[in-house]
Amino acid sequence: MSTVIRLEQISKRFRLGVVDRQMLVQEWRSRHGAKNEAPKELWALRDINYEVKDGDVLGVIGRNGSGKSTLLKILSRITAPTSGRVLIKGRIASLLEVGTGFHPDLTGKDNVYLNGVILGMTHQEVARKYDEIVDFAGVEGFMDTPVKHYSSGMRVRLAFAVAAHLEPEILVIDEVLAVGDQTFQQKCLGKIGEVARAGRTVLFVSHNAAAVENLCTKGIVLDHGRLAFAGTQTEAIHYYANSERPSRLVSLRDRKDRIGNGEVIGTAIELRNASGQPVSTAIAGDPIEIWLHFENFRRQPWPNLVVTLTVRTEFDTHVFMQQNRLTGDVFGPLPGRGALVCRIPRLPLPAASYRIGYTIASQAPGGERLDTIVNALEMPVESGNFFGTGELPTIRYGVCLVDAKWRMEDGAADSYTS
Repeated sequence: MSTVIRLEQISKRFRLGVVDRQMLVQEWRSRHGAKNEAPKELWALRDINYEVKDGDVLGVIGRNGSGKSTLLKILSRITAPTSGRVLIKGRIASLLEVGTGFHPDLTGKDNVYLNGVILGMTHQEVARKYDEIVDFAGVEGFMDTPVKHYSSGMRVRLAFAVAAHLEPEILVIDEVLAVGDQTFQQKCLGKIGEVARAGRTVLFVSHNAAAVENLCTKGIVLDHGRLAFAGTQTEAIHYYANSERPSRLVSLRDRKDRIGNGEVIGTAIELRNASGQPVSTAIAGDPIEIWLHFENFRRQPWPNLVVTLTVRTEFDTHVFMQQNRLTGDVFGPLPGRGALVCRIPRLPLPAASYRIGYTIASQAPGGERLDTIVNALEMPVESGNFFGTGELPTIRYGVCLVDAKWRMEDGAADSYTS
């Protein structure tokens, strides 16, 4: 595939504060013999090198202030880099601030044509796409009404519809999913996916990890203006999720809130991914392992050892319990030290913060509780493409994600019973 965007040593510097005021202060200080201070500067981007290939759907990820929007504005020719150069091959269309170019006193129809021209369409292209744009926006009855009388949601839908129906080789989209209701957001995702499947190149900035996972094929992570990671969209999401909170092994040795006889105790607890690498954050729908490190002081086999994990929300709502007795897994003789590992193939939790507790008990005749800590580990969960569709239910709809299949059966029931 050919390269359609090449970033070569791209850097962007901004001066902080009001420049005119700085100049006046420096002039005053010079006249009074004081030493001038250098103006404060912010490097929004530093030395970015990257190539986007024809047909790539690139997810751009990073926390607020990492340089994502600045990068897209440079690509869209809204601002110029302080140093470096950008090479672009093909027609580019940008959707950075939904509604830019709308005039409040013009009608919806007039604004469609005006906004289309601002975004690079010809008058004939807008006319050819007009009915499709209006149908997508769902504001058919208001196209002869001035936009100043529109609700914010109507204005957003119309603006996105115009930009989404361009036919550029390269489409640049910045956080369009931050506006509108959930139904509209899903409609936006569907349209972006349609553009991507048509083979066009898309650059997509979003904090919605499930949308990035479902729509994109590659991903980059920006951190304080620098390119921190580049790879597949899945690798980028995992890198970003775990860079937010450094992975850590939580020591339990000094915990005073444990219950049990202490003959076997949990000494530490941690999360690991499917490759066995320590992580700080779990991803909805991904495999996760919970490692409970232990020490066996009596050095006896402890036959029929039962380990229970409990998961609760931060508001202490019980989500689920998992136990090796339920799965029929037997540990065998317990060594002096080791780890009891629970692997969850697909984490069924929406994005939120959860608390993990554990109990180690012996189920031998006369068995007893050996060790319990109710809140042993905080487990942050990031959004993930659990259903494989980009849909992202939030925790307010329930504390578990349930995999299921739907179908329709023809005909009515012959009889009903009470």
